[in-house]
Amino acid sequence: MKLVGMLDSPYVRRVAVSLQLLGLRFEHRPLSVLRQFDEFSRLNPVVRVPTLVSEDGIVLMDSTLILDYAERLARPRSLMPPEPMAYQQALRCLGLALAAADKTVALFYERNLRPPEKQYAPWIERIEGQVRAAYAELEAELARQPLDVDAATLTQPLLSAAVFWHFTQRALPGLVPVEAHPALAALSARCEALPAFRAAPHGEAAVQLPG
Repeated sequence: MKLVGMLDSPYVRRVAVSLQLLGLRFEHRPLSVLRQFDEFSRLNPVVRVPTLVSEDGIVLMDSTLILDYAERLARPRSLMPPEPMAYQQALRCLGLALAAADKTVALFYERNLRPPEKQYAPWIERIEGQVRAAYAELEAELARQPLDVDAATLTQPLLSAAVFWHFTQRALPGLVPVEAHPALAALSARCEALPAFRAAPHGEAAVQLPG
């Protein structure tokens, strides 16, 4: 399998960490959708990250769909709980984490790619509020569960929350205060110390897989 996209995208990084924890081998090509658009488009004309080229040559996109495929390949190993109630709760946390990431990315592009004279302040304020609300809800959810995780016990909702929180703090520092989110901050610190996270650090480098 080939994972295509830069690790400064939280969605690419989410997939890169997940594939490692699921025990799936892959090659990483850190192509930029901005600087290497033409090269990327030859692999995926839609030029969307993350892109996964399967061993059968099928091009997949969207991190959630890629991870659904990865979970099927990795069975019986899974990053999602099997019990219906626990699965439902996991989906709630995952939905909050994805909402926080989606709105962070939208706000980052609004602030950094749109000319200042064309930025609409009420829209920006609304997105900022949505980011803060998603993380506030996620903090409340995480505060009710154990966060003493390792590579063997880390679930997809916690993995994604850690990746997305780290991204928001890097991309939009100060937007969501760390001191008001101790559970998220602690989860992020613990996850960033895990080998799978260290092998796929936020930035422009390729994933450094062992062996």
